[in-house]
Amino acid sequence: MEKKFASQADLAEKKITFARLSEHAYAYTAEGDPNTGIIIGDDGVMVIDTQATPVMAQDVIRRIREVTDKPIKYVVLSHYHAVRVLGASAYAPQQIIASRGTYELIAERGEADMKSEIERFPRLFRSVESIPGLTWPTIVFEKRMTLWMGDLEVRILHLGRGHTKGDTVVWLPQEKVLFSGDLVEYAATPYTGDAYLTDWPLTLDHIAALHPEKLVPGRGDALMNPAQVAKGLADTRAFVTQMFETVKTGAREGQPLRDVYHDTLNKLKPSFGHWVIFDHCMPFDVSRAYDEATQYPDPRIWTAQRDREMWDALEG
Repeated sequence: MEKKFASQADLAEKKITFARLSEHAYAYTAEGDPNTGIIIGDDGVMVIDTQATPVMAQDVIRRIREVTDKPIKYVVLSHYHAVRVLGASAYAPQQIIASRGTYELIAERGEADMKSEIERFPRLFRSVESIPGLTWPTIVFEKRMTLWMGDLEVRILHLGRGHTKGDTVVWLPQEKVLFSGDLVEYAATPYTGDAYLTDWPLTLDHIAALHPEKLVPGRGDALMNPAQVAKGLADTRAFVTQMFETVKTGAREGQPLRDVYHDTLNKLKPSFGHWVIFDHCMPFDVSRAYDEATQYPDPRIWTAQRDREMWDALEG
């Protein structure tokens, strides 16, 4: 019997929350599904991460229209994964903004990633036919850029590698609100299949150095005070470091990937097994960690074929 991803059986509808964090910032969250951030400036709207399809994005637009009729001017891609970016066309933005690293990843592996993720997440990719193709940025920045949405300062920052090589955060310094993308998760398992695990903790340090008082993670509830922000950062760091250290130990001992996977799963499950998408993420997380600990400093491209080969290696 062919092994299936845990997410392929996840077909239940999620409860949507649209929460206001500050005068200008909102969070669209859905019980561990990918989050979307919204900034309403004086002259327009910015959307951070778009949902998986244009049809899925329509619910975000509906929520935005409940609070403003200003035009949606900007879409920011926190990173390149299909589940985050392929709904962009629904917003008809004037500009789509991404880091140089994200642009390079779209060019290198966007098509393969799209095919792989559509297979992994059938519920999120309902109405997949509404996707016109890959989402390409119209503005690409290197390390940082600043937009003024009227009197509101919006900083768009690449603080370092972690979840991917192109991770981007959006920071409102006047209101101390940060949108982290998947660099930070809250009660949700970090996906590390395309990660730089050695770098990730330092990038979390750079986020902490901004002293955000509220934070919208990639998955999970919006963090509404400094204590919750600190917990989100600490929990993400704990998962990433414990998972990677366990895998590195097994790799140093010459254990095959299959044994390292089962050992890591057993060690992490008591602390993190209740987090959403734990069972889905762990095969990809351990596979990437094993690669980084052995012979692949850069993540390999995930294809549907490689997904199947991974299961053969882990379960064979």
